[in-house]
Amino acid sequence: MEEMKSQQGGELLSDSSAPEEIMDMETLLAQEGLGLGNIPERGDIRTGVITAITPNEILIDVQSKADGLIAGRELEGINPKTLESFQVGEEITVYVLEPEDINGHVVLSFTRAQEEKDWEEVEKHLESGEVITTYVEGYNKGGLLVPVGQLRGFVPGSLVSVFREGDGGSPEDRWTEAIGKEITLKVIEVDRSRQRLILSERDAIGETREAIKDQLLDNLSVGDRVTGYVSSLADFGAFVNIQGVDGLVHLSELSWDHVDHPSDLVKVGQELEVEVISIDEEKRRIGLSMRRLQDNPWIEKAEEIKEGQLIQGTITNLTDFGAFARIENTDLEGLIHISELSMDRVGHPSEVVSVGETLTLRVISLDMERHRIGLSLEKVDSDEFAAQDLEQIQEELSGEGGLEMILSGSEEPEAEFNDEATTEDEATTEDEATTEEEATTEGEATTEEEETTEEEETTEEGETTREVPEPEMAEGDDTDPEEEPAPEEEDEVEAPPEEE
Repeated sequence: MEEMKSQQGGELLSDSSAPEEIMDMETLLAQEGLGLGNIPERGDIRTGVITAITPNEILIDVQSKADGLIAGRELEGINPKTLESFQVGEEITVYVLEPEDINGHVVLSFTRAQEEKDWEEVEKHLESGEVITTYVEGYNKGGLLVPVGQLRGFVPGSLVSVFREGDGGSPEDRWTEAIGKEITLKVIEVDRSRQRLILSERDAIGETREAIKDQLLDNLSVGDRVTGYVSSLADFGAFVNIQGVDGLVHLSELSWDHVDHPSDLVKVGQELEVEVISIDEEKRRIGLSMRRLQDNPWIEKAEEIKEGQLIQGTITNLTDFGAFARIENTDLEGLIHISELSMDRVGHPSEVVSVGETLTLRVISLDMERHRIGLSLEKVDSDEFAAQDLEQIQEELSGEGGLEMILSGSEEPEAEFNDEATTEDEATTEDEATTEEEATTEGEATTEEEETTEEEETTEEGETTREVPEPEMAEGDDTDPEEEPAPEEEDEVEAPPEEE
């Protein structure tokens, strides 16, 4: 009985000592971190120490009754560089996939633990709006694929910076050159349950653009020549990105020639050299120009025109404030203000001129900087420009070779004229002298002929008188025939006075 009692007592003693042993075990387990409250559960993220590394598995002490194990697909999913960096005794974070497998090990995952940490990080970035930096790992037809820690994020094509897009419509043409390049992104959507992480490069650039713009505006000056890329096109011009900041090339600053739309000259993504023509620090705007880097044909043509000059112009357009006219032999246009159409009051230019009409106009102003020419119809006949008009006429004649004959060479023509006049006078004098001589000669000849004729006639008459047969003497007539005066002899006596 005593033995029994002793045995019973022993049993009683053993029974009484059992609770003490259990308490001691719990205390011991608690002290070792292996208490009942430390049993691994699915989804736990724990920190463990690597105890062994083999080609097929990694053993990790996670302060459980059994070692944790990373093997199979979970081991293969670890980045090779990260796997090579693991060392025995190193502390790492793991994710509990299974609290216990058939061998009693806790099944762990290193990549899932990293993913969970990364999800927590991207959620913080989503709330704070901070940007992250990574690289382009791949692409699909919708956009770019990027790694964010152990996560894979997606950047839709519409949210990728235009500077990364290549020419062409296919994904290969658009994104191939972006592979492997660094990219700064902003988190815009996080969904763990759907494993969805959406990011945006454009929003990330927008967040840093203000700081970049401040720095750029401080270093930029009007007249600087800079290189940029066309970021977008609008009806009124092209936006060019310079070091992350957009400046505007207005439609009128694209070219000296007329441009209907910026797409006629440039395209998105095209690299351009431009000149800074304005900086508005208050509105934080930058004005750029392409045409300032080109020769200005307007100035070259306008340099041939002078204020006060008379020109021929064809009316091309009528407005309420005046009429536009294209200057003859050029493509330059000037404005005839309504006040310069007539001395009388004009209600509308159509009362004085019409489109297509060609008129003589006077240039009254030239603005080379603003490319404006002022014309006047009312001042065409103004005495104010009389001297200039004369000079212009002289220049035009000089250009045709006629001015030297009229002005600078006027003495020679007069001399030639005098010579011609002298020649004519001499010729006339000679002709008159010749005529007089001929007349005198003819007169003398006539006189001589007349005298000769008279002498001949006298001679003939004398001869005739002498040839008259003597009358026969009648018988018994004692008169001497020689003593009787002949009638002709009296005429011969009177002849000498006629000769005188």
